[in-house]
Amino acid sequence: MTAQKKDIVIEEMNPTFLFTWKGTRNKGDDQYHSHDFPELAFVLSGSGKYRIEGRLYSVGEGDVLILNPGVRHQALLDGESALPTTEFFVGFSDIQIKDMPRNYFPAPEGEYIIHTTGELRQKLFRICASMEAENAVCRQGRYFMLKSYLVQMLLLVIREQCTPVEAPGGYAFESVNKKYVVEQIINYFDDHYNEKISLDHIAENMYLSPFYISKIFKSETGDTPIRHLINIRLEKARELLEAGESASIQEVAASVGYEDAYHFSKLFKKRYGISPSKAKRISK
Repeated sequence: MTAQKKDIVIEEMNPTFLFTWKGTRNKGDDQYHSHDFPELAFVLSGSGKYRIEGRLYSVGEGDVLILNPGVRHQALLDGESALPTTEFFVGFSDIQIKDMPRNYFPAPEGEYIIHTTGELRQKLFRICASMEAENAVCRQGRYFMLKSYLVQMLLLVIREQCTPVEAPGGYAFESVNKKYVVEQIINYFDDHYNEKISLDHIAENMYLSPFYISKIFKSETGDTPIRHLINIRLEKARELLEAGESASIQEVAASVGYEDAYHFSKLFKKRYGISPSKAKRISK
């Protein structure tokens, strides 16, 4: 059942970060318990069950559990699951949402679990990974970094429950954002075409999914990101060959980001109708 969207007013977001904990459950909780602070649990993988306020819930990858102060809960093993849950917990306090009790974090009406998918799930995975990495080292400002990740997580979970706000008429914010993203990718290709480039890495740095990046890139340019990168590399290679450089085909291929000269030659011939070696001879 899908929880009904609602209006949540955030006037201030300055929580106190308490802790994080990541672990894989080899056994259920010994006690049916509650806390005096709010806690979020994000299921990274596997499946299991939770007893929350007298009801039994099944949980799986991508689920967010919202456990407010006084909410009794107990993690249980799922005997039918081949993979136990790996969970990431975050404890915090000093949160105040308008028209809600102090230290109460918004939850779906009458429920305690949000099932995430797509981009939201990926963002939560990245935040958990960042918090885990930050928590593992003692560097200057660690608490504030963890707190900043916490705020991002809380806002993402709140937004998932909110009624979307329509942008004012006359402003194509989505279109502008798409154009900006595509421009950033093209600029990156122009500057780094001779390096090993991964769409997954670009997507991770831009906090977007590879699928979304490919989709908006094609909608704006008519081409896929990989095809655009190939075109840039081949054009740079042709410029080198036509300049009459003494470099070998292998060296030209490497200079535009291809370790495999044979693969480079196939792409070049498909694009220009002649092999790189022939293009080089013609330029002499």
